Amino acid sequence: MTEQQLTERMQKVFAHLHANPEISWEETNTTAYLIELLKSEGLEPKSFEDMTGLYVDIGQGIPKVGFRTDIDALWQEVDGEFQANHSCGHDGHMSMAIGTALLLNEEKESLPGAVRLIFQPAEEKGEGAKAIVQQGVIDSLEYLFGVHVRPSIELQDGAHSPALYHGAAKLITGTITGVEAHGARPEQGINAIEIASALVDALKRIWISPTESGSIKMTQLQAGGMSSNIIPGSATFSIDTRAQTNETMDALTNGFEKAVEAISTLYDATITTKVATHIVAAQVHPEAKAIMKQAIIETVGEEHCAPEVITPGGEDFHFYSYSKPHLKSTMLGLGCGVAPGLHHPQMTFNQQQLPVGARIITKALLIALQQVERRD
Repeated sequence: MTEQQLTERMQKVFAHLHANPEISWEETNTTAYLIELLKSEGLEPKSFEDMTGLYVDIGQGIPKVGFRTDIDALWQEVDGEFQANHSCGHDGHMSMAIGTALLLNEEKESLPGAVRLIFQPAEEKGEGAKAIVQQGVIDSLEYLFGVHVRPSIELQDGAHSPALYHGAAKLITGTITGVEAHGARPEQGINAIEIASALVDALKRIWISPTESGSIKMTQLQAGGMSSNIIPGSATFSIDTRAQTNETMDALTNGFEKAVEAISTLYDATITTKVATHIVAAQVHPEAKAIMKQAIIETVGEEHCAPEVITPGGEDFHFYSYSKPHLKSTMLGLGCGVAPGLHHPQMTFNQQQLPVGARIITKALLIALQQVERRD
């Protein structure tokens, strides 16, 4: 396939996906489109009975090398209306996955093994990777690669990184149950707002190593009703926690749990909490990173290979290696001039980098296949 042919095919795919975004767990039409597209190339994609998404194997044997892309869009306000919107680049990621499928399919008879391409739903919810793991789709894999378009503040257009070190994120929701009372008799009540204030103060005293980055803070609080002369007996809150490593996230979480226990005892109140979302930090494998670096250099030259990127954002891709420690994984950071930034409703990027990304990913998969073949 010539460069022009690949570019034209991927542009067509991107245009369709960009114009037809679907939010997490509702990617029904996206899944159907991708399945029909892959079938038209003579491939045999497999869907799931109980959720959106799909995967397809190219080559012979049990797949030990894989690539994952995300397929969902965000729900946000665009030009005054709330709608599904591909402002995180997942339309570009899917296009690169399809480009990779096209390139691999041309060589399927000569591949030394099988490659599995995974089209994962619900990345934006932080739930899709967990669901794929439960389906057993990655059980046979030794290597797993991913990709994410990057903002210009991290990578210049045309510079590509062999590893993205995303941070960990955890959203905790909670309920405070105290006792309502008349505003003139505060001693008869247990004020939920005062308890929340004590919790906010306690969060400031959760210490982590000064060499690590992390934060924990209350981002939502609802308490009280229409009458301002009632001591509120209940409240709901949300806690946003961020850390660059999983160890720091554990430290912040342990500190929060101790604070909740202490404040509950101090105020004789009940505080219940639930982890609504947990996205783990990147666990990049050095061998996978080395393969991706080699793929970048062999595809576009050493001058376009950028250093690894440390970024505070979260990505549920990293749950794969977190749940399967044997898995060697890394994410390609595609420098494509994302502006004004990820999740901006008018986000754009240089689509001419998508075929480049597909060729880098394909090269990385082929190198990994060769590594597996040598060991076997």
